[in-house]
Amino acid sequence: MTKPDPEVVKAAVASQRGMVETFFARLAEGNCAKPGITRDTYGEGENWGHRVLLEHGERAGLQARSDAAANTYVTLPGRDRAAPRILMGSHLDSVPHGGNFDGAAGVLAGLVAIAVLQDLAVRPACDITAMGIRAEESVWFEVSYIGSRSALGTLPEGALDAKRIDTGRTLAEHIAACGGYPEALRRGERELDPAAIRAFIEVHIEQAPSLLEAGYPLAICTGIPGNFRHPNARIIGRHDHVGTPRRFRRDAAMAAAAFANELDRAWADLDAAGTPLAITFGRFHTDADMHGMTTVPGEFHFSLDVRAYDPALLVQIEAQLLGMIQRIETERNVTFELGKRAAAAVGVVDPAIAMAMTKAAGRLGIRSMPLGSPASHDSAAFAAAGVPTSMLFVRNEHGSHNPQEHMEIDDFLDACAVLTHWVVESAS
Repeated sequence: MTKPDPEVVKAAVASQRGMVETFFARLAEGNCAKPGITRDTYGEGENWGHRVLLEHGERAGLQARSDAAANTYVTLPGRDRAAPRILMGSHLDSVPHGGNFDGAAGVLAGLVAIAVLQDLAVRPACDITAMGIRAEESVWFEVSYIGSRSALGTLPEGALDAKRIDTGRTLAEHIAACGGYPEALRRGERELDPAAIRAFIEVHIEQAPSLLEAGYPLAICTGIPGNFRHPNARIIGRHDHVGTPRRFRRDAAMAAAAFANELDRAWADLDAAGTPLAITFGRFHTDADMHGMTTVPGEFHFSLDVRAYDPALLVQIEAQLLGMIQRIETERNVTFELGKRAAAAVGVVDPAIAMAMTKAAGRLGIRSMPLGSPASHDSAAFAAAGVPTSMLFVRNEHGSHNPQEHMEIDDFLDACAVLTHWVVESAS
């Protein structure tokens, strides 16, 4: 079969602009809460996104189905249905008051690639699937990669009993309410065999303005950070009168400040040495039921997220922070309770696919640069399962996880063109 010329592919992708704009607009109609976009995980908002995806697949004459975790798959059948498939996609949920593009762009990019194959009458050698993944945003259940790890059979033990932060209902209950089958997941049943996936490709908006700063519309991912997290940590001291002398105090807030300051200095030292790392205290507050201007805080709550591209560095920084905690406990007569620990492996991208994506961008006249992801993505779950994985990042002016999230459609279509060119080359 003759492969279409790269410029033909690029023009065919450009012709999908109307579909792209309509799809994004349709997704926004399912917003649950303003400002911004809220597509709550295993809730009304995320369900809307999966309904839009299923409806699109059915209208396009594609095979559309869901799995036990209520992930959605839209497939263009290949000539050899038994051959390992090419899987493209991302998540359809959002953080509260996020934007319309985070995650959803990757799902739609897969649909664009499939639409171009249909328009150019390219019948692929293997199945080509766009996947709408559930529950990537860990803010809702405080568990990473729920949808992708469910599909791969790698969901952590106990995850189905995790409770959503706002409803108090378990993940299993939410999955069942959304048409899934949590008991199949408890038995370890999986939808996706890593050996039956030729590659997983995820297009995503960049989550920092590096591309804008560098003047590039597109980046080829060089790696996805792993992390360890403590969603609900606290420091226990003693509530005292505001006039209590320092030597008698067990001030939980000052202990938290000392810990955050020491950890930030350690990060600054690594950053100055050119070692990529990110440390975030997402929650950092005294006990609202007890705090006041004339009370020494006896309890402090925080969450901690530490992420890096090097597994050894994660081990190093964790040992370092535990040493800090031990010293601060002694100095300030407080106790740290870190609570549940969650972790995700470093996502290693496939170098051959990344090189092929770089070459595809060059053939299409699209400027690109290599870039490590600052964020975690479902791609990391696929990479950890042994699936060859790659990511493309689209320029995004205002970051993500906020209502100002922004992406130029022209930049998105450039990413779709690179993805589609690679699919055509790989599956013709």
